[in-house]
Amino acid sequence: MSYRTTAASTETATDYVEDVSPGSGALAPRAWYASSDAGSLSLNGSWSFRLSPTADGADDSFAEPGFDAGDWAEVTVPGHWVLQGDGAFGAPIYTNVRYPFPVDPPHVPTENPTGDHLRVFDLPSDWPDLSDGGAVLRFDGVESCARVWLNGTDIGEFKGSRLPHEFAVGHLLKPSGNVLAVRVHQWSAGSYLEDQDQWWLPGIFRDVTLLHRPAGSVLDFFTHAGYDHTTGEGTLRVESDVDGRVTVPELDIDVRTGEPVTVAVEPWTAETPRVYDGVLVTAGERVPLRIGFRTVEVADGLIKVNGKAVLFKGVNRHEWHPEKGRALDLETMRADVLLMKRHNVNAVRTSHYPPHPAFLDLCDEYGLWVIDECDLETHGFTELNWRGNPVDDDRWTPALLDRASRMVERDKNHPSVVIWSLGNEAGTGRGLTAMAEWIHGRDSSRLVHYEGDWECRDTDLYSRMYADHTETELIGRGLDGGTPKRRGLPFILCEYGHAMGNGPGGIADYQRIFEAHDRIQGGFIWEWIDHGIKDERFGYAYGGDFGEELHDGNFVCDGLVFPDRTPSPGLAEFKKVIEPVRIDGDGTDGTVRVTNAYDFADLSALTFEWSYDVDGVAVETGTLAVPPSLAPGESADVKLPAPPADARGGAECGWTVRALLADESAWGAKGHQVAWGQVPASARPLPTLTASAAPALADGVITLGSGVFDARTGALKSIGGREVQGLRLDVWRAPTDNDDGAAWQPDERYGMLWRDLGLHRMQHRLDSVELGEDALTVRSRVAPAAAEVGLNTEYRWTSDGDRLKLTVSVVPQGEWKVPLPRLGIRLGLSEADRVAWFGGGPGEGYPDTKSASMVARWESTVDDLQTPYLRPQENGARADVRWAEIGGLRVDGDPEFWFTARRWTSEQLDAADHLTDLTPGDVVWVNLDHGQQGIGSQSCGPGALPQYLLRVQPAEFSVVFSAVDG
Repeated sequence: MSYRTTAASTETATDYVEDVSPGSGALAPRAWYASSDAGSLSLNGSWSFRLSPTADGADDSFAEPGFDAGDWAEVTVPGHWVLQGDGAFGAPIYTNVRYPFPVDPPHVPTENPTGDHLRVFDLPSDWPDLSDGGAVLRFDGVESCARVWLNGTDIGEFKGSRLPHEFAVGHLLKPSGNVLAVRVHQWSAGSYLEDQDQWWLPGIFRDVTLLHRPAGSVLDFFTHAGYDHTTGEGTLRVESDVDGRVTVPELDIDVRTGEPVTVAVEPWTAETPRVYDGVLVTAGERVPLRIGFRTVEVADGLIKVNGKAVLFKGVNRHEWHPEKGRALDLETMRADVLLMKRHNVNAVRTSHYPPHPAFLDLCDEYGLWVIDECDLETHGFTELNWRGNPVDDDRWTPALLDRASRMVERDKNHPSVVIWSLGNEAGTGRGLTAMAEWIHGRDSSRLVHYEGDWECRDTDLYSRMYADHTETELIGRGLDGGTPKRRGLPFILCEYGHAMGNGPGGIADYQRIFEAHDRIQGGFIWEWIDHGIKDERFGYAYGGDFGEELHDGNFVCDGLVFPDRTPSPGLAEFKKVIEPVRIDGDGTDGTVRVTNAYDFADLSALTFEWSYDVDGVAVETGTLAVPPSLAPGESADVKLPAPPADARGGAECGWTVRALLADESAWGAKGHQVAWGQVPASARPLPTLTASAAPALADGVITLGSGVFDARTGALKSIGGREVQGLRLDVWRAPTDNDDGAAWQPDERYGMLWRDLGLHRMQHRLDSVELGEDALTVRSRVAPAAAEVGLNTEYRWTSDGDRLKLTVSVVPQGEWKVPLPRLGIRLGLSEADRVAWFGGGPGEGYPDTKSASMVARWESTVDDLQTPYLRPQENGARADVRWAEIGGLRVDGDPEFWFTARRWTSEQLDAADHLTDLTPGDVVWVNLDHGQQGIGSQSCGPGALPQYLLRVQPAEFSVVFSAVDG
């Protein structure tokens, strides 16, 4: 870039913005630690701020002491300026793959929003004398390029947004009136390395800290803490750039740095995160250590920790807050970890950059396996067939190595980190090989991962994303081919189960494959959280809501938790699918089989409770004696008590067994439910109705028992005085993100095919209304315009005088080439709020997402039945419903049905782009579905499996209506 002369004749050099180097002036990377006895000063808080439209839009005079910034705005650090100022500082941009600027590396647009940040600070009164040692200024994260001045002196510039950078500044400090000036550019050469499917959000978004460095203080150190599972001993050796001593009082350790010591220890695992407190003491500083002993290796073709193979039940985690973006505080990070632990998640991939370092402290403390991923993605080059990809250009290799070293050096002392990842979706090239070689040389105690290395040339495990079930099964069986090296390596799905909107479906089927093949060591759901931005207009905004020139819509909303960290049904499903205790049985022999699915822990931390349920209500409860010493992988057949003597005959009965925390743990309260299972004791008696009433025609209406019908159309008008409208066959649902699928997916995108066929605008032709001796029969043909396919539909009504039975028979006509979204009836109720049902709950469930649906009696309101996906779509169906009560009506199904109720139609739901587009109406629309199409994860993965497709074929189902109070 060029130089610009200001009115004050000051030249501003901005060449560094487009320089492919990682920067200049920063100290060598080193291990991060949260605290020590050396002084520190947080510079977080309110900073003066000025925004310029270009990189050279303002001169450097703001960095000089005495500069008057009185008319500047203010921003909060950590923070992103585009999320502050009510739009005055620009807007966020979301793209998945495409760069939001012309691809011409290393060049970036002239229009390059640049934020000048200014902070004036005094040293605290207890700060050591300035002649005592030095000081380091630390930036934990700045996007995407920063230049720094302290008291008018240019101390350096850097790139690598999610990586730490430190500068020696002790010689520049003064007791008061220190002027820290930071110029941040939204775009830089580094932006080409940071195309990570997220919002582009410039700013100083992680902590800024001034650290006192006493003479003889700690520089870098590396805690080696291996574990020998054959002896039960751990070996500790702490390498330190500055000589000192290491003490671990609990283990009676007191040794010189660099000296190994072997003692009996309890090992660290994600299930049993045993850490020992120690101290590294040098002449000038005491640094607390948190030591976890564990050994990671590939042995016998498997990833083993402490000699045992592990199964990752993981999630991909972007850092996100709906108001603060990637500026997360400690409590938000803790909330993530606690939610994960409470939902049986045992692993995190830090997609696609190292997280705030405090997050890894929490993973050490609470217990999560971590794949720590480098701040690297060049996905946008796929649009150019990878031409010019920086990872295969030697000029960029120093920047890649800088990013790898800053990750490894920062995070190397965390026992939770078991795998280093080179980055994500960056193609292939010499730079990645250089990174892998450097990491292997620096840290041989961990594995190296990179999904793009399908031949495993540089990596220690085979990794893929979104391989479908069939291919995953072949990999597990060793039938996938590949190089000899790859065939001998363990396999993981680093991304699967794309959690965009309603879904993901099919994860239980994946889990069965994982558990059937030792080679497959689990996977990581994409992803943890929806990246919705809180917005007055929409509730939460997504791509395109800020007028971006290029964007990828709501593809940024693909998490297991909503932006406010409320769990979605997908997280409940995942918790059930990966639960660490399996409870099952068929109810025939009075026993239940309990299987320990942990990798390391026995069941001593759990207690087991049973309930005997009659028609979904627990009538007796007790404690189940499960052996607490049951080892990982072992099963026990446990005797159930005798059923209650007074259990009602003619009812559906069964056992529910729950595994609960026996005592309060670090992450869960006593009684927290870890796992559950249900075992049938007696089958459900189907509803019966003996037709004894005859239909009667008078005054333009037909009366049959408690039902009143329109004489001309046969349409139901009321039941027992409760108004009913619009009852008819319904096959349409507002397509989910997974129904619509992604353009690059090979499977049929049924959402688009349904719309092309016209299933959202079906026409209902009335063929006949027939009054028989004991039945009213209405025949119709339901079909889309411009097509020859249709559904011949018969509605047959009978009554015993009080109750009203509807039997629906459907016979397809023509050649149907697509499955149906749903098949059932829809009706409207003018007054309805409270809902009760006996069936699956408490949340929604679809054919391939209902593992978490516990059969019981549940209650809700119509509004609480809705799932607030950020882009409205089909949601809220309760599965396997025996009966439901709503609006003064009870509905019993033969067979069980899916139940949905909402204050808008499926068509209105389909038309909405945001939740704020939905306006509750005066009618509650109820769907009673005989069938639903599965969900799948085709928004970025395989569609619904064949067994979950709602194929068009003859069908018959019945419901019995009766009037009830309420």
